[in-house]
Amino acid sequence: MKKWLFGMACLDLCLLLCCLSAAALRILADGISRKGSVSVSSQSILTGRTEGGAEPKRIALTFDDGPHPTYTEKLLDGLKERGVKATFFVTGEHAELHPELILRMKEEGHLIGNHTYSHLQLRSNNRDKFVSELQKTNEIISSITGEEVFYVRPPYGSWDKALEKELNLFPVLWTIDPTDWSCLNAETVTRRVLKKAKENAIILLHDYYQTSVEAALMIVDQLSREGYEFVTVDELLME
Repeated sequence: MKKWLFGMACLDLCLLLCCLSAAALRILADGISRKGSVSVSSQSILTGRTEGGAEPKRIALTFDDGPHPTYTEKLLDGLKERGVKATFFVTGEHAELHPELILRMKEEGHLIGNHTYSHLQLRSNNRDKFVSELQKTNEIISSITGEEVFYVRPPYGSWDKALEKELNLFPVLWTIDPTDWSCLNAETVTRRVLKKAKENAIILLHDYYQTSVEAALMIVDQLSREGYEFVTVDELLME
C-alpha cells in the first residue's frame, strides 16, 4: 500500500513538472514572437536612429582646395573605412593633375563641386576671368566624371548672385570654419569643430594639409558617437 501511494505521488510530481515545462515553453515562445520589438532597439543603435523612428542628426563635411596626391588619398581611405560621404570643392588645376582621385571621389559616392581653376577670388575688376575659371573647371570635372557640376564654393565666399542663373551653379558656403589652414594642429581643429557642431551644419576643412585630414577623421569618429549622420551638402540644401 505504501509503495502504491509513493508511486502515485511520483506520478503526480511528474505531471506537475510537465505542466510547468509546458508553461515555460509558452512563455519562451511568446518572448520570441515579440523579438521584433527588441530588434528595433538594436537597429536604432546601428543606424543612429532613436526610438520611435526619429531620424539622426545630419551634418555635412566639406573639403576645399584639393585634390592633394597624398592627403586626399588618405582622407578617402578613412572616409571609406567609416562609410562616410563628404563634399569636395576642387580646383581645376589640381583636378587636372590628379584625375584618378576625382574619379575615385565620384565612384565612392562623394559630391564634387567647383572651387575655380586657380583659387581665384571674385573682385569687382575680374568677373570675366572668374567666370572663365568656373567654366573651365566645370569642363575638367565633367570630362573625368561624366557628370554635370551644379555646386560651387567661391574662394573666400565672394560671389555674384547673378552667376547662379548665368552658369547654373549653386553656391555653398559654410557654418563652421575652424581655420584649419592656419592652425595646423589636428586636436585644436577638432575641438573648434566639435564645440560648434549642430544639426544641418556645414563644416569647412581643407584636404591639402595632413593635420586637416587627421582632424576630419577624429571629427567623424566623435560626432558619429554623438548620433550624427554625415551627408553631402546637396542632401541638406535640397530639403
